[in-house]
Order: sequence, then C-alpha cells, then structure tokens
Amino acid sequence: MTSPKVLTIALTGNPNSGKTTIFNNLTGTRQKVGNWPGVTVEKKEGSLHRHGRDLKIVDLPGTYSLTAFSIEEVIARNFILDETPDVVVDIIDATNLERSLYLAT
Repeated sequence: MTSPKVLTIALTGNPNSGKTTIFNNLTGTRQKVGNWPGVTVEKKEGSLHRHGRDLKIVDLPGTYSLTAFSIEEVIARNFILDETPDVVVDIIDATNLERSLYLAT
C-alpha cells in the first residue's frame, strides 16, 4: 500500500492580510510578521500532519492580483500557475473586503 500524496496548500492574499500569522499557527513556526506590506518577500514552506495526511503549507508574498508588477507578485503568481498547488486559500482582510476579493475573481 502506498502512502497518500503530500497535499500542497498555498496561502495567498493581499499584503498584510494575516497569511503569515495563519502559516505560523498551522506549522508551529515563527516567521516574521509585521503591520506593513512587504514583510514576506519570498515564499516560505512548512509541514503539517493532520488526519493521516502530510500537508505542505506555502506562505506566499502578498499580491493584489495575478497581474504581477513587483517581484513579490511574480513569486506568488508563478507559484500558483507553475507549481499548481492542490489547494489555494485566499486570506482576506474583512476591513477591505472589496479589494481583498479582487484577487479571487
């Protein structure tokens, strides 16, 4: 019997929306968080084992859309399009709902 495939989950969303805080809580790591955009400028990976499954959690730099202008947006877009994660979770800021949901459209 083969073990199930590692499930890759990408955390994406606007800058400063809480992606790294969720990543840290899921993986038990302590990546730097800050109250300003641009804290996460590269993708970070962590692992998690839940309900008999191995999960790879990827914290992507903040982006407002998949039309990339900054290096952070290029990193996020390329990971989503080229690495094809199994799940993409769009972390949104409820205080900026319209802007946050633009990425999901």
